[in-house]
Amino acid sequence: MDSSLQRMLEAMDADKAKLDAVRPLSPPALASLQNRLRREWMPNANAVERHTLPLRETQVVLDEMTMGGKSLPQHCASLGRRDAMAYLEETVAKNEPLSAWQIRNIHNVVLKGGVGEEACRYRHVNVAIAGAHTTPPDFLNVPAELAALVEWHASAGNTHPVVRAAELHTRFVRIHPFVDGNGRTGRLLLNVELMRSGYPPALIRNENRAAYCDSLDDACVSSDYTGVALLIAELVKRSFDIYLDALGLRVDHGLRD
Repeated sequence: MDSSLQRMLEAMDADKAKLDAVRPLSPPALASLQNRLRREWMPNANAVERHTLPLRETQVVLDEMTMGGKSLPQHCASLGRRDAMAYLEETVAKNEPLSAWQIRNIHNVVLKGGVGEEACRYRHVNVAIAGAHTTPPDFLNVPAELAALVEWHASAGNTHPVVRAAELHTRFVRIHPFVDGNGRTGRLLLNVELMRSGYPPALIRNENRAAYCDSLDDACVSSDYTGVALLIAELVKRSFDIYLDALGLRVDHGLRD
């Protein structure tokens, strides 16, 4: 494993151990975390063993995530699906194995109410990803590609959760299984995967967008996930910093300026 990525993962796991020691968070701690997340995340529309986040913490984090300029609850409410947030909370809490059905339901959360007839429906045309060097597979191969993705995920249990989440996200984006909403679905899938393992979500801020797109494209083309995993790890590490600052648990692992 790349030495920079290894150091980042070790620092994150030290932060996670610090948080796990005080989970489940008390109501005052949750309120402090929510206030900090609101300040940090709401301006960004591109936003998530003691394996899973406790339910109340999951709800607080999802409440402050953004999508298309709206908070995630506002987005779900605009879709007319009052159960959308509950579905995401349950997906994190139940820690069920990844499945094509789960991916399609996350896509439904993203798209329902927009291009409604396409929600949950695999694309029926070939597509290109704007500005990218990778070409998604033929639409006829999408079901088989997603089945292979689910099979890979089932075999990746020994991979570090952050690395696994980054690779899952990249593999999904390369497949590009839907006509619309692939990016938003992929980012929700990334953060659900992180949160199911007890890690805070990776917020892809506006200033990170170019580096994110470049590292994602490189990984799709080369099947080398080191660069995108390092970027996602850095974003998760930043989320850990937010958590630790909000809870008065800030620790320094020598990785910060």
